[in-house]
Amino acid sequence: MIEAELKAQVHNPEYVMRQLECMVEGRVEVYQDTYYDDPSGSLGAQDQELRVRTIQGLTSTRSVLTYKGSRIDSESGSKPEHETRVDNPEAVHAMLHGLGYVAAIAFQKQCRNYEFTARGRSMLATLVQVPEIEGTFLEVETFLSEEKELSSALDDIRSVMGDLGIHANDFTTELYTDAVAARRATR
Repeated sequence: MIEAELKAQVHNPEYVMRQLECMVEGRVEVYQDTYYDDPSGSLGAQDQELRVRTIQGLTSTRSVLTYKGSRIDSESGSKPEHETRVDNPEAVHAMLHGLGYVAAIAFQKQCRNYEFTARGRSMLATLVQVPEIEGTFLEVETFLSEEKELSSALDDIRSVMGDLGIHANDFTTELYTDAVAARRATR
């Protein structure tokens, strides 16, 4: 699968949240993300990601293991993505360590997720706050089976984000991992 996604800094989070809540009720979740790499950093150097995410919702907790390949679109940062649910995240952490991977960075994301259909596509919009980074971000994504669909999917996502008051100069491709690492380096 290919994750077609755009991310933007949100200047008026309350407005965006009200607009999304008019479409569908949001789901509050806290993500605990741990990103892995080999000791030489080769995954990061190749623009790949290996992550264990534990998602704590109001009534349940679930975990997933995700591998993201290198970006196929530099403007959006969209990547091929493979993800599977895991029943025992501690065992997955132990397996990754056993295979020689190290935890490169771990942090928390506070999210409000909205699943809806727009422009004929299933979409997920997420309002994100990372306690270590200033501001609120909006991610809107849809999944594709073929790379040739990427351009039109991104156009649809841009349109949805425009409807939510997001402007072209609000978009960013900076990774949370990079922003958190930069913030920690200044402490």
